[in-house]
Amino acid sequence: MHKPAGGAWGRVREAVETRLLRELNAAPERAPRQRVRFLPSPAAEGAVELVAASVPVLAEHPLVRGPRFRKLKIGAGHRLDVKASGVFVLGIGHGNKLLTDLYNCHLTKVYTVGGLFGKATDDFSDTGNLVEKTTFDHITREKLERILAVIQGTNQKALLMYSNIDMKTQEAYELAVKGLIRPMGKSPPIITAIRCLQFALPEFQLEIHCLHETQQYLRKMVHEIGLELKSSAVCTQVRRVRDGVFTVDDALPRTQWNLQSIQEAIRNCQLKVETELEKTLAHEESSPLHQLDWDTAERALQERP
Repeated sequence: MHKPAGGAWGRVREAVETRLLRELNAAPERAPRQRVRFLPSPAAEGAVELVAASVPVLAEHPLVRGPRFRKLKIGAGHRLDVKASGVFVLGIGHGNKLLTDLYNCHLTKVYTVGGLFGKATDDFSDTGNLVEKTTFDHITREKLERILAVIQGTNQKALLMYSNIDMKTQEAYELAVKGLIRPMGKSPPIITAIRCLQFALPEFQLEIHCLHETQQYLRKMVHEIGLELKSSAVCTQVRRVRDGVFTVDDALPRTQWNLQSIQEAIRNCQLKVETELEKTLAHEESSPLHQLDWDTAERALQERP
């Protein structure tokens, strides 16, 4: 789903469940089962005899049984807070098991994050209480990109450290180029890539690839970038454009939260999910990786497209 900003993720799940239940219960259903019963029937000379007849099972009548579907098991993937928007993955039925499998793959998520130089707030967003105002005319795109390069370099070392792998073979080098090096357990938020998409003072926009993050962590990062540039900055937007194998093109807007669109979305994403799970499982089965020095691993990460 595409979660809009300003709404809680739980409301999105509830809206989807409500719409699906309504459409499933409105769909044509098979006729109630028939049961053979012996009913009295008038016979000759005023006698009464029992005659076999098929009658519907009243316990299966909609007015007796009620709606066929009363609740759906819908699980939520990586959540988005109220102010954030973008790709929000839900699992229905068996999809809940796949959600757990994908979570254990620790796949990268991608955000576009907007920033505004010149002020600071108590919650690092542009809607928070103003704390201070600062000048920003001295900031250039080159200075911003130097700060981003430092952030990425620092986080690449953290990525290797929390991946708990020793790499010294060509096989491990190729895994690093493909992006299969990732923490397979708990770790602090890690930025795998960051770049500037737009720069027009006082506004700027970043593309951030990350693991184990929260949206508030990304807002705080914008604040810290402002401090590093001897100014201040607030976050104006956090939008998730990719969550593992799911992209913003896969996400259904609110107007398409219906049974037909959701069924089609599940069919379209099925192959991508299966492929990613097979690739990750094959990588895990080949672990532990052979020893490879950190310099080679960093070079592989830098060569990733």
